[in-house]
Amino acid sequence: MGKAVVFDRFGGPEVLEIVDIEVPRPGPGEVLVEVFASGISPVEAAVRRGDDVDRWPVEFPSGQGRDLAGVIDAVGEGVTRFRRGDEVMGWVARGAQAAFVVVPEAQLLPKPVSLSWEVAGSLYVAGTTALGAVDGLNLGPKDLVVVTAAAGGIGCLAAQLARARGADVIGTTTEARFDFVRQFGIEPVAYGPDLAARVREIDPRPVTAFLDFLGGQAAEALALAVPASRVFTTTDWSAVEDQGTVKLYAGDTLALGRIARLVADRQVRLPIADVFPLAEVADAYRQLDHRDSAGKIVLGMKVVDYPGQKVHAAGRLRQQDLTIGVPTPHERMNVEEQVPPVFGDGRAKQRREHAHDEREQASEARRRERDGDHDREGGPEHT
Repeated sequence: MGKAVVFDRFGGPEVLEIVDIEVPRPGPGEVLVEVFASGISPVEAAVRRGDDVDRWPVEFPSGQGRDLAGVIDAVGEGVTRFRRGDEVMGWVARGAQAAFVVVPEAQLLPKPVSLSWEVAGSLYVAGTTALGAVDGLNLGPKDLVVVTAAAGGIGCLAAQLARARGADVIGTTTEARFDFVRQFGIEPVAYGPDLAARVREIDPRPVTAFLDFLGGQAAEALALAVPASRVFTTTDWSAVEDQGTVKLYAGDTLALGRIARLVADRQVRLPIADVFPLAEVADAYRQLDHRDSAGKIVLGMKVVDYPGQKVHAAGRLRQQDLTIGVPTPHERMNVEEQVPPVFGDGRAKQRREHAHDEREQASEARRRERDGDHDREGGPEHT
C-alpha cells in the first residue's frame, strides 16, 4: 500500500486528503516510480479551486501535482531506457503527489547526481515554464523586464535566465525578500498599487517585457506601454481573453533536460523555500497561497533523519530561514560528505562509505609500494 493526495470537490487546501492506495503496475512503455519529492505550484491550486473548469477539467476523485523525482521500482513491457533502481526526475499530467506513480518512459530523465531530490522533484513546472517565457520573448541585452512574484520558484528562475541573456530585471516581492532577490541580480520593488509608476522611478527606460507570475497585473503591464503580445501570464485567463496577453504553459521533457543541465551546472539556481511531509500537504498549499516564500515549496515522501538535524520528519524545513543572511565561514569541504541528503533511501551514505573505502585501499597500496621501494634500495644487493 502507498499514500496519495486526492480531492473530491473544488475548494481550498482543506479539501485535500491523504488516502491509502494500491501500488499501481506500469503498463507498456511505463515505469513505476517511488516518489521522493514533488514540487507544488499555483496552477495546481487554481485547478483544485475550480478557477476555470472549462480549461482545467477535473474528474473526481482527482490526484494532484505534476513534478516528481524518485527511484524506479518497476518497469513495464518495452521500456529500454531505465531499469529498477535508477534515480529519475520528470512529470505526469496529474497525480505526482503520491508515494508511487506510474509515469510514461518518455516523461522521465536520469536525475543528475549534483541535483538534490527536492530540486529535481520541483523543477519541471517552474523550470520549463520559465525557460519557455524567456525563449518566447527572445530576451537580450536591450531588454528591461518586469517579473512579478520574483522570489517564487518560477519567477526566480525566469529572472535568472533573463539576466543570463543580458536583460535587466525588476521584480516584485515583499520587502522582506528584497535582499533575497538582489542576490540573483533582480532590482526589487514591493507589491502594491501604482506598480507602473514605481517601476518608472526605479528605471525610466521603456519596459520591453512583463512576466506576470502573480496574476492580475496585466493592467500595470499595459500602463507601462508593454505590448500585450509581450505580457506573459501563468494563471490570468481573463487577461488573455480580454487584453490579449499570452498564456504560458509548462514545456516538454527536452525543455526539462535543458533547465536541469543549467541547474546542475550551477548556471542558475532553484532555491528551496520549504519542505513539507506529505501529511502536511494542506499547510504547504496554504503557504503557497501567501505568495511570499523565497523559492520553491516541496512535498517530501521520504524525509531522512540524521544526527544533529534542526528539523524532523514531523515538521518542516525552512531553508531560507536557516541560511539566508547568515555568514558561515568554513574550510572548503565535500558537501555530500558533510551534509546528509534531505530525501533518500540510504544510497548516498553507501556511496560515501564506498568512496571512503576506495580511498583507504588506494592509500594502503601506495604505502606498500613505497615500503617495497625502500626495501629494494636498502636490501642485500646494495650493501
